[in-house]
Amino acid sequence: MTSANVFSSKGGLAYTELRCRITSGELAPGSRLSQYELAEEMGMSITPLREAIRRLASEDWVVMDTHRDVRVAPMSASEARELLEARFSLEPSATELAALRRTEREIAAMRAAADALLPVTRTWGEEAIAAHRAFHRAIYAASHNNVMIRLLDDLWDKADRYRRIGLELPAGAEPRTIDLNQHHEILELVVIGDGAAAAGLVRSHILNSLGAMVTDTLEGREHTAYHPFAGQSA
Repeated sequence: MTSANVFSSKGGLAYTELRCRITSGELAPGSRLSQYELAEEMGMSITPLREAIRRLASEDWVVMDTHRDVRVAPMSASEARELLEARFSLEPSATELAALRRTEREIAAMRAAADALLPVTRTWGEEAIAAHRAFHRAIYAASHNNVMIRLLDDLWDKADRYRRIGLELPAGAEPRTIDLNQHHEILELVVIGDGAAAAGLVRSHILNSLGAMVTDTLEGREHTAYHPFAGQSA
């Protein structure tokens, strides 16, 4: 194995580890990456770590400034909105394809994922977010469209950072219960092969999702920050 391949392999490991730390929230939005400390933690030289950072920067996970300072990409209402819009465009189509292409094994995987679902509230926290993600992936993976699957995987990785904000919002049992029930309705439509109805329900599901709620909340906060007297009467 050449040294280039060794670096590529170690760079891949560093990329996976750093991306995992960012998506889990261990590396907080806006936090500075101490590159030498991270390299030492991972038991590698600085070269593959920098290779990983360049790759993360190209995917907008981190931001590099002119002084080679590296920070985790901040979160914003505009990114949240873009992620929501992209998901709204892609996931219903992937679900419609899944209704046409799903196998019996995939149906079994969808049902198992549905059985593990929990309301995405602060009570259930990370367990609920992971179960929610697993269910949706079981559906769109059955589309057998690898381009869509890769794009949706990336969207969900980035959107999960925003869902964690949702765990801190005031609890609302009714919206989250409706959200939970819709998963089972989507599943049954996919199982019977009604792609159009499944896609339509997914669109409604996304518009009323925790991600949409967080997006609206962030936009409201940013509007108030820019207009501190908004909403005050004369």
